Amino acid sequence: MQIEPTELEPVGEIVRTAARPGSARAALAYPDFRRMWLGSFASNVGTWMQNVVLPAYIYERTGRASMVGLLVFAQLGPLLLLSIPAGVIADRFDRRRWLVAMQITQLLFSIALAPLAASDAPIWSLFLVAMGVGVGNALNAPAWSAVLPTMVSREDLPGSISLNSTMINGSRVIGPIVVAVLSPFGVTTAQFFLINAATYMFVVLALLRVRLPPPPVVKHEKGWRQFSAGLRLARSKPVASRLLLSLTTFSFLSLPYVGLFPAVASLNFGIAEKSSAYKWLYATWGFGACLGGLAIGTVFVGVDKRRLIRIGFAAFAACLTAFAVAREPYGGFVAGFLLGFAYFGTTTSMLTVMQSRLADHERGRVMSLWFMAFGGTVPLGNLVFGPVIDAIGARWVLLGGALWAAWLSWWCNIEAIDARTHQQVLPLDHTAVLDEHGITAGD
Repeated sequence: MQIEPTELEPVGEIVRTAARPGSARAALAYPDFRRMWLGSFASNVGTWMQNVVLPAYIYERTGRASMVGLLVFAQLGPLLLLSIPAGVIADRFDRRRWLVAMQITQLLFSIALAPLAASDAPIWSLFLVAMGVGVGNALNAPAWSAVLPTMVSREDLPGSISLNSTMINGSRVIGPIVVAVLSPFGVTTAQFFLINAATYMFVVLALLRVRLPPPPVVKHEKGWRQFSAGLRLARSKPVASRLLLSLTTFSFLSLPYVGLFPAVASLNFGIAEKSSAYKWLYATWGFGACLGGLAIGTVFVGVDKRRLIRIGFAAFAACLTAFAVAREPYGGFVAGFLLGFAYFGTTTSMLTVMQSRLADHERGRVMSLWFMAFGGTVPLGNLVFGPVIDAIGARWVLLGGALWAAWLSWWCNIEAIDARTHQQVLPLDHTAVLDEHGITAGD
Protein backbone atom coordinates (compact mmCIF):
# COMPACT_ATOMS: atom_id res chain seq x y z
CA MET A 1 0.00 0.00 0.00
CA GLN A 2 1.51 3.34 -1.03
CA ILE A 3 1.27 6.13 1.48
CA GLU A 4 1.18 9.72 0.34
CA PRO A 5 3.89 11.96 1.86
CA THR A 6 2.74 13.68 5.01
CA GLU A 7 4.22 16.29 7.29
CA LEU A 8 5.21 14.52 10.50
CA GLU A 9 6.17 16.06 13.79
CA PRO A 10 7.12 13.65 16.57
CA VAL A 11 5.65 14.51 19.93
CA GLY A 12 6.96 11.96 22.43
CA GLU A 13 5.66 8.60 21.26
CA ILE A 14 2.81 10.23 19.33
CA VAL A 15 3.17 11.18 15.67
CA ARG A 16 1.41 14.28 14.39
CA THR A 17 0.38 14.10 10.77
CA ALA A 18 -1.38 16.33 8.26
CA ALA A 19 -3.88 13.53 7.65
CA ARG A 20 -7.33 13.84 9.17
CA PRO A 21 -7.26 12.55 12.78
CA GLY A 22 -8.89 9.16 13.14
CA SER A 23 -8.40 8.28 9.46
CA ALA A 24 -6.66 5.22 8.07
CA ARG A 25 -3.98 7.45 6.54
CA ALA A 26 -3.21 8.98 9.94
CA ALA A 27 -2.80 5.52 11.50
CA LEU A 28 -0.41 4.40 8.75
CA ALA A 29 1.87 7.36 9.55
CA TYR A 30 3.07 5.48 12.66
CA PRO A 31 6.07 3.33 11.56
CA ASP A 32 5.66 0.59 14.19
CA PHE A 33 1.94 0.25 13.54
CA ARG A 34 2.63 0.11 9.80
CA ARG A 35 5.18 -2.72 10.24
CA MET A 36 2.83 -4.74 12.41
CA TRP A 37 -0.07 -4.15 10.07
CA LEU A 38 1.84 -5.25 6.96
CA GLY A 39 3.29 -8.33 8.70
CA SER A 40 -0.13 -9.31 10.00
CA PHE A 41 -1.70 -8.75 6.58
CA ALA A 42 0.78 -11.14 4.93
CA SER A 43 0.26 -13.75 7.64
CA ASN A 44 -3.52 -13.51 7.47
CA VAL A 45 -3.48 -14.23 3.74
CA GLY A 46 -2.07 -17.65 4.65
CA THR A 47 -4.58 -18.05 7.47
CA TRP A 48 -7.51 -17.46 5.14
CA MET A 49 -6.07 -19.82 2.56
CA GLN A 50 -6.25 -22.48 5.27
CA ASN A 51 -9.68 -21.30 6.46
CA VAL A 52 -11.07 -21.83 2.96
CA VAL A 53 -9.32 -25.11 2.21
CA LEU A 54 -9.79 -26.97 5.52
CA PRO A 55 -13.62 -26.69 5.90
CA ALA A 56 -14.04 -27.54 2.19
CA TYR A 57 -11.79 -30.58 2.66
CA ILE A 58 -13.82 -31.77 5.66
CA TYR A 59 -17.14 -31.19 3.84
CA GLU A 60 -15.85 -33.06 0.77
CA ARG A 61 -14.89 -36.09 2.90
CA THR A 62 -18.02 -36.17 5.06
CA GLY A 63 -20.76 -34.28 3.17
CA ARG A 64 -22.16 -33.06 6.50
CA ALA A 65 -22.50 -29.46 7.70
CA SER A 66 -22.44 -30.73 11.28
CA MET A 67 -18.87 -32.01 10.80
CA VAL A 68 -17.81 -28.62 9.46
CA GLY A 69 -19.41 -27.11 12.55
CA LEU A 70 -17.33 -29.42 14.76
CA LEU A 71 -14.20 -28.35 12.91
CA VAL A 72 -14.96 -24.66 13.42
CA PHE A 73 -15.62 -25.37 17.10
CA ALA A 74 -12.24 -27.10 17.36
CA GLN A 75 -10.54 -24.04 15.86
CA LEU A 76 -12.46 -21.27 17.62
CA GLY A 77 -13.87 -23.03 20.69
CA PRO A 78 -10.66 -22.42 22.72
CA LEU A 79 -11.54 -18.70 22.65
CA LEU A 80 -14.40 -19.51 25.05
CA LEU A 81 -12.18 -21.20 27.62
CA LEU A 82 -8.84 -19.42 27.25
CA SER A 83 -9.64 -15.81 26.41
CA ILE A 84 -9.97 -14.71 30.05
CA PRO A 85 -6.66 -16.21 31.27
CA ALA A 86 -5.04 -14.94 28.06
CA GLY A 87 -6.35 -11.46 28.87
CA VAL A 88 -4.74 -11.63 32.32
CA ILE A 89 -1.46 -12.66 30.69
CA ALA A 90 -1.72 -9.78 28.21
CA ASP A 91 -1.95 -7.26 31.05
CA ARG A 92 0.86 -8.73 33.17
CA PHE A 93 3.71 -10.22 31.09
CA ASP A 94 6.11 -9.32 28.30
CA ARG A 95 3.83 -9.11 25.28
CA ARG A 96 6.53 -9.45 22.63
CA ARG A 97 7.80 -12.81 23.92
CA TRP A 98 4.28 -14.06 24.46
CA LEU A 99 3.11 -13.09 20.97
CA VAL A 100 6.17 -14.62 19.30
CA ALA A 101 5.63 -17.86 21.25
CA MET A 102 1.98 -18.04 20.17
CA GLN A 103 2.87 -17.40 16.51
CA ILE A 104 5.37 -20.27 16.63
CA THR A 105 2.76 -22.50 18.29
CA GLN A 106 0.28 -21.88 15.47
CA LEU A 107 3.04 -22.37 12.88
CA LEU A 108 3.94 -25.83 14.25
CA PHE A 109 0.34 -27.05 14.40
CA SER A 110 -0.31 -25.78 10.86
CA ILE A 111 2.68 -27.80 9.67
CA ALA A 112 1.23 -30.86 11.44
CA LEU A 113 -1.99 -30.55 9.40
CA ALA A 114 -0.12 -31.16 6.14
CA PRO A 115 0.82 -34.86 6.53
CA LEU A 116 -2.61 -35.63 7.99
CA ALA A 117 -4.39 -34.17 4.96
CA ALA A 118 -1.94 -35.76 2.52
CA SER A 119 -2.68 -39.22 3.95
CA ASP A 120 -6.43 -38.70 4.48
CA ALA A 121 -5.91 -39.36 8.17
CA PRO A 122 -8.92 -39.92 10.46
CA ILE A 123 -11.10 -36.84 10.81
CA TRP A 124 -10.63 -36.76 14.58
CA SER A 125 -6.87 -36.30 14.17
CA LEU A 126 -7.44 -33.26 11.96
CA PHE A 127 -9.81 -31.86 14.58
CA LEU A 128 -7.20 -32.28 17.34
CA VAL A 129 -4.48 -30.49 15.38
CA ALA A 130 -6.93 -27.75 14.34
CA MET A 131 -7.70 -27.34 18.04
CA GLY A 132 -3.97 -26.82 18.64
CA VAL A 133 -4.03 -23.94 16.15
CA GLY A 134 -7.10 -22.61 17.94
CA VAL A 135 -5.41 -22.73 21.34
CA GLY A 136 -2.50 -20.69 19.99
CA ASN A 137 -4.93 -18.18 18.49
CA ALA A 138 -6.97 -17.90 21.71
CA LEU A 139 -3.87 -17.25 23.81
CA ASN A 140 -2.57 -14.76 21.22
CA ALA A 141 -5.70 -12.67 20.59
CA PRO A 142 -6.07 -10.55 23.78
CA ALA A 143 -2.37 -9.62 23.85
CA TRP A 144 -2.49 -8.70 20.16
CA SER A 145 -5.59 -6.54 20.63
CA ALA A 146 -3.97 -4.83 23.64
CA VAL A 147 -0.75 -4.02 21.75
CA LEU A 148 -2.03 -2.49 18.53
CA PRO A 149 -4.00 0.43 20.05
CA THR A 150 -0.87 1.52 21.97
CA MET A 151 0.96 2.14 18.68
CA VAL A 152 -1.22 5.12 17.74
CA SER A 153 -2.69 8.02 19.67
CA ARG A 154 -6.23 7.63 20.92
CA GLU A 155 -7.52 10.15 18.38
CA ASP A 156 -6.16 7.94 15.57
CA LEU A 157 -7.58 4.76 17.10
CA PRO A 158 -10.58 4.59 14.70
CA GLY A 159 -8.20 4.57 11.73
CA SER A 160 -6.10 1.75 13.19
CA ILE A 161 -9.20 -0.36 13.96
CA SER A 162 -10.54 0.26 10.47
CA LEU A 163 -7.21 -0.81 8.96
CA ASN A 164 -7.20 -3.97 11.06
CA SER A 165 -10.68 -4.84 9.83
CA THR A 166 -9.47 -4.15 6.30
CA MET A 167 -6.46 -6.38 6.87
CA ILE A 168 -8.59 -9.26 8.13
CA ASN A 169 -11.05 -9.01 5.28
CA GLY A 170 -8.53 -8.09 2.61
CA SER A 171 -6.79 -11.35 3.44
CA ARG A 172 -10.21 -13.03 3.23
CA VAL A 173 -10.27 -11.87 -0.39
CA ILE A 174 -6.67 -12.59 -1.34
CA GLY A 175 -6.47 -15.98 0.40
CA PRO A 176 -9.31 -17.64 -1.57
CA ILE A 177 -8.09 -16.03 -4.80
CA VAL A 178 -4.62 -17.50 -4.24
CA VAL A 179 -6.24 -20.89 -3.64
CA ALA A 180 -8.37 -20.55 -6.79
CA VAL A 181 -5.31 -19.57 -8.88
CA LEU A 182 -2.91 -22.22 -7.52
CA SER A 183 -5.30 -25.18 -7.36
CA PRO A 184 -5.38 -25.76 -11.16
CA PHE A 185 -1.58 -25.99 -11.06
CA GLY A 186 -1.75 -29.01 -8.76
CA VAL A 187 -1.17 -27.36 -5.36
CA THR A 188 -2.73 -29.75 -2.85
CA THR A 189 -4.61 -29.17 0.39
CA ALA A 190 -1.54 -30.28 2.37
CA GLN A 191 0.69 -27.84 0.52
CA PHE A 192 -1.67 -24.96 1.28
CA PHE A 193 -1.28 -25.79 4.98
CA LEU A 194 2.52 -25.56 4.62
CA ILE A 195 2.23 -22.21 2.85
CA ASN A 196 0.10 -20.92 5.71
CA ALA A 197 2.64 -22.14 8.27
CA ALA A 198 5.40 -20.17 6.54
CA THR A 199 3.38 -16.93 6.64
CA TYR A 200 3.44 -16.83 10.45
CA MET A 201 7.06 -15.72 10.14
CA PHE A 202 5.94 -12.35 8.75
CA VAL A 203 4.39 -11.51 12.13
CA VAL A 204 7.38 -12.89 14.06
CA LEU A 205 9.76 -10.68 12.06
CA ALA A 206 7.53 -7.64 12.57
CA LEU A 207 7.35 -8.27 16.33
CA LEU A 208 11.14 -8.44 16.54
CA ARG A 209 11.51 -5.07 14.80
CA VAL A 210 8.94 -2.86 16.54
CA ARG A 211 9.10 -1.19 19.94
CA LEU A 212 6.38 -2.47 22.22
CA PRO A 213 5.51 -0.63 25.43
CA PRO A 214 5.50 -2.77 28.57
CA PRO A 215 2.16 -3.64 30.13
CA PRO A 216 0.82 -0.75 32.27
CA VAL A 217 2.04 -0.90 35.87
CA VAL A 218 -1.13 -1.35 37.90
CA LYS A 219 -2.09 -3.16 41.06
CA HIS A 220 -3.27 -6.64 40.07
CA GLU A 221 -5.85 -8.56 42.04
CA LYS A 222 -4.99 -11.81 43.78
CA GLY A 223 -6.05 -15.37 43.07
CA TRP A 224 -9.18 -16.15 41.11
CA ARG A 225 -10.39 -12.53 41.29
CA GLN A 226 -7.92 -11.57 38.56
CA PHE A 227 -9.77 -13.90 36.16
CA SER A 228 -13.12 -12.24 36.84
CA ALA A 229 -11.72 -8.70 36.68
CA GLY A 230 -12.71 -8.32 33.03
CA LEU A 231 -16.29 -9.29 33.80
CA ARG A 232 -16.48 -6.75 36.64
CA LEU A 233 -14.97 -4.05 34.45
CA ALA A 234 -17.46 -4.76 31.67
CA ARG A 235 -20.40 -4.77 34.09
CA SER A 236 -19.30 -1.38 35.43
CA LYS A 237 -19.44 0.09 31.92
CA PRO A 238 -23.00 0.04 30.49
CA VAL A 239 -21.82 0.60 26.92
CA ALA A 240 -19.32 -2.25 27.10
CA SER A 241 -21.97 -4.55 28.56
CA ARG A 242 -24.48 -3.73 25.82
CA LEU A 243 -21.89 -4.18 23.06
CA LEU A 244 -20.72 -7.52 24.44
CA LEU A 245 -24.25 -8.87 24.85
CA SER A 246 -25.19 -7.69 21.36
CA LEU A 247 -22.09 -9.26 19.83
CA THR A 248 -22.59 -12.55 21.69
CA THR A 249 -26.15 -13.05 20.48
CA PHE A 250 -25.33 -11.72 16.99
CA SER A 251 -22.45 -14.20 16.66
CA PHE A 252 -24.54 -17.12 17.85
CA LEU A 253 -27.78 -16.48 15.95
CA SER A 254 -26.80 -14.44 12.88
CA LEU A 255 -23.29 -15.65 11.94
CA PRO A 256 -23.53 -19.47 11.64
CA TYR A 257 -23.28 -19.04 7.86
CA VAL A 258 -19.65 -17.88 8.24
CA GLY A 259 -18.36 -21.21 9.52
CA LEU A 260 -20.84 -23.24 7.46
CA PHE A 261 -20.16 -21.43 4.19
CA PRO A 262 -19.44 -24.62 2.18
CA ALA A 263 -22.83 -26.07 3.12
CA VAL A 264 -24.68 -22.80 2.43
CA ALA A 265 -23.05 -22.44 -1.00
CA SER A 266 -23.88 -26.04 -1.91
CA LEU A 267 -27.46 -26.15 -0.64
CA ASN A 268 -28.61 -22.65 -1.63
CA PHE A 269 -26.72 -22.01 -4.86
CA GLY A 270 -25.58 -25.43 -6.05
CA ILE A 271 -21.92 -24.40 -5.84
CA ALA A 272 -19.62 -27.33 -5.01
CA GLU A 273 -17.13 -26.72 -2.21
CA LYS A 274 -14.15 -27.81 -4.36
CA SER A 275 -15.07 -25.63 -7.35
CA SER A 276 -13.42 -22.35 -8.29
CA ALA A 277 -16.88 -20.73 -8.10
CA TYR A 278 -16.93 -21.47 -4.36
CA LYS A 279 -13.56 -19.74 -3.85
CA TRP A 280 -14.77 -16.72 -5.84
CA LEU A 281 -18.03 -16.56 -3.87
CA TYR A 282 -16.08 -16.59 -0.62
CA ALA A 283 -13.68 -13.96 -1.97
CA THR A 284 -16.59 -11.77 -3.07
CA TRP A 285 -18.13 -11.90 0.40
CA GLY A 286 -14.69 -11.17 1.88
CA PHE A 287 -14.18 -8.25 -0.51
CA GLY A 288 -17.43 -6.73 0.69
CA ALA A 289 -16.31 -7.20 4.30
CA CYS A 290 -12.94 -5.61 3.46
CA LEU A 291 -14.62 -2.52 2.03
CA GLY A 292 -17.06 -2.38 4.96
CA GLY A 293 -14.22 -2.30 7.48
CA LEU A 294 -12.21 0.19 5.43
CA ALA A 295 -15.19 2.50 4.99
CA ILE A 296 -15.38 3.10 8.76
CA GLY A 297 -11.93 4.72 8.69
CA THR A 298 -12.37 6.56 5.37
CA VAL A 299 -15.81 7.35 3.96
CA PHE A 300 -17.51 7.26 7.37
CA VAL A 301 -14.62 8.59 9.48
CA GLY A 302 -16.65 11.64 10.51
CA VAL A 303 -19.90 9.76 11.20
CA ASP A 304 -20.91 8.86 14.75
CA LYS A 305 -20.01 5.16 15.13
CA ARG A 306 -22.82 4.65 17.61
CA ARG A 307 -25.32 5.50 14.89
CA LEU A 308 -23.49 3.35 12.36
CA ILE A 309 -23.93 0.32 14.62
CA ARG A 310 -27.72 0.51 14.42
CA ILE A 311 -27.72 1.26 10.70
CA GLY A 312 -25.31 -1.63 10.17
CA PHE A 313 -27.50 -4.16 11.98
CA ALA A 314 -30.50 -3.10 9.89
CA ALA A 315 -28.49 -3.34 6.66
CA PHE A 316 -27.12 -6.74 7.71
CA ALA A 317 -30.65 -8.02 8.32
CA ALA A 318 -31.75 -6.94 4.83
CA CYS A 319 -28.66 -8.39 3.14
CA LEU A 320 -28.82 -11.72 4.99
CA THR A 321 -32.47 -12.01 3.95
CA ALA A 322 -31.47 -11.46 0.32
CA PHE A 323 -28.65 -14.02 0.69
CA ALA A 324 -31.12 -16.53 2.13
CA VAL A 325 -33.79 -16.20 -0.56
CA ALA A 326 -31.42 -16.02 -3.56
CA ARG A 327 -31.69 -19.25 -5.57
CA GLU A 328 -28.98 -18.88 -8.17
CA PRO A 329 -25.23 -18.10 -8.00
CA TYR A 330 -25.60 -14.60 -9.48
CA GLY A 331 -27.93 -13.50 -6.69
CA GLY A 332 -25.66 -15.15 -4.16
CA PHE A 333 -22.64 -13.18 -5.39
CA VAL A 334 -24.47 -9.83 -5.27
CA ALA A 335 -26.11 -10.44 -1.89
CA GLY A 336 -22.89 -11.95 -0.52
CA PHE A 337 -20.89 -8.82 -1.35
CA LEU A 338 -23.41 -6.54 0.34
CA LEU A 339 -23.70 -8.92 3.30
CA GLY A 340 -19.94 -8.81 3.82
CA PHE A 341 -19.96 -5.00 3.72
CA ALA A 342 -22.72 -4.74 6.33
CA TYR A 343 -21.19 -7.47 8.50
CA PHE A 344 -17.79 -5.90 9.02
CA GLY A 345 -18.93 -2.32 8.83
CA THR A 346 -21.13 -3.09 11.83
CA THR A 347 -18.59 -5.04 13.88
CA THR A 348 -15.82 -2.52 13.13
CA SER A 349 -18.05 0.28 14.40
CA MET A 350 -18.78 -1.74 17.54
CA LEU A 351 -15.09 -2.40 18.15
CA THR A 352 -14.24 1.28 17.62
CA VAL A 353 -16.74 2.35 20.26
CA MET A 354 -15.57 -0.39 22.63
CA GLN A 355 -11.87 0.45 22.32
CA SER A 356 -12.53 4.17 22.77
CA ARG A 357 -14.10 3.49 26.17
CA LEU A 358 -11.17 1.47 27.58
CA ALA A 359 -7.95 2.60 29.23
CA ASP A 360 -4.75 0.80 28.24
CA HIS A 361 -4.59 -1.14 31.53
CA GLU A 362 -8.15 -2.42 30.97
CA ARG A 363 -7.84 -3.59 27.37
CA GLY A 364 -6.36 -7.05 27.80
CA ARG A 365 -9.00 -8.18 30.28
CA VAL A 366 -12.06 -6.61 28.64
CA MET A 367 -11.01 -7.48 25.09
CA SER A 368 -10.71 -11.11 26.14
CA LEU A 369 -14.49 -10.95 26.60
CA TRP A 370 -14.81 -9.46 23.12
CA PHE A 371 -12.99 -12.45 21.64
CA MET A 372 -15.19 -14.83 23.63
CA ALA A 373 -18.28 -13.03 22.33
CA PHE A 374 -17.09 -12.86 18.72
CA GLY A 375 -14.80 -15.78 17.94
CA GLY A 376 -15.89 -18.03 20.79
CA THR A 377 -19.65 -17.85 20.23
CA VAL A 378 -19.58 -18.40 16.45
CA PRO A 379 -18.47 -22.06 16.81
CA LEU A 380 -21.29 -22.70 19.29
CA GLY A 381 -23.71 -21.46 16.65
CA ASN A 382 -22.08 -23.79 14.14
CA LEU A 383 -22.50 -26.75 16.51
CA VAL A 384 -26.18 -25.97 17.08
CA PHE A 385 -27.19 -24.99 13.55
CA GLY A 386 -24.98 -27.40 11.57
CA PRO A 387 -27.33 -30.33 12.28
CA VAL A 388 -30.34 -28.04 11.64
CA ILE A 389 -28.97 -27.21 8.18
CA ASP A 390 -28.39 -30.93 7.54
CA ALA A 391 -32.05 -31.54 8.39
CA ILE A 392 -33.95 -28.64 6.81
CA GLY A 393 -31.43 -26.72 4.70
CA ALA A 394 -29.76 -23.34 5.19
CA ARG A 395 -32.50 -20.91 4.17
CA TRP A 396 -34.54 -20.84 7.38
CA VAL A 397 -31.43 -20.65 9.55
CA LEU A 398 -30.29 -17.56 7.63
CA LEU A 399 -33.72 -15.94 7.84
CA GLY A 400 -33.77 -16.45 11.62
CA GLY A 401 -30.39 -14.75 11.86
CA ALA A 402 -31.68 -11.84 9.79
CA LEU A 403 -34.64 -11.41 12.13
CA TRP A 404 -32.36 -11.25 15.16
CA ALA A 405 -30.08 -8.66 13.52
CA ALA A 406 -33.13 -6.53 12.82
CA TRP A 407 -34.02 -6.62 16.53
CA LEU A 408 -30.46 -5.63 17.48
CA SER A 409 -30.76 -2.55 15.26
CA TRP A 410 -33.25 -1.31 17.87
CA TRP A 411 -31.74 -2.74 21.06
CA CYS A 412 -28.06 -1.83 20.57
CA ASN A 413 -28.73 1.88 21.02
CA ILE A 414 -25.47 3.23 22.45
CA GLU A 415 -26.54 6.87 22.06
CA ALA A 416 -29.47 6.28 24.42
CA ILE A 417 -27.20 4.61 26.98
CA ASP A 418 -24.74 7.50 26.82
CA ALA A 419 -27.55 10.01 27.27
CA ARG A 420 -28.83 8.09 30.28
CA THR A 421 -25.43 7.65 31.96
CA HIS A 422 -23.78 10.88 30.75
CA GLN A 423 -20.87 8.77 29.47
CA GLN A 424 -17.61 10.59 28.75
CA VAL A 425 -15.06 9.16 26.31
CA LEU A 426 -11.52 8.88 27.69
CA PRO A 427 -9.01 11.62 26.79
CA LEU A 428 -7.26 11.33 23.44
CA ASP A 429 -4.00 9.78 24.60
CA HIS A 430 -2.62 6.38 25.51
CA THR A 431 -2.69 6.67 29.28
CA ALA A 432 -5.80 7.13 31.33
CA VAL A 433 -5.45 9.06 34.58
CA LEU A 434 -4.83 6.49 37.34
CA ASP A 435 -5.12 6.73 41.09
CA GLU A 436 -2.69 5.03 43.46
CA HIS A 437 -4.40 1.66 42.98
CA GLY A 438 -4.19 1.71 39.18
CA ILE A 439 -7.88 2.47 38.80
CA THR A 440 -9.08 5.13 36.38
CA ALA A 441 -9.85 8.29 38.26
CA GLY A 442 -13.58 8.84 38.36
CA ASP A 443 -14.52 5.16 37.83
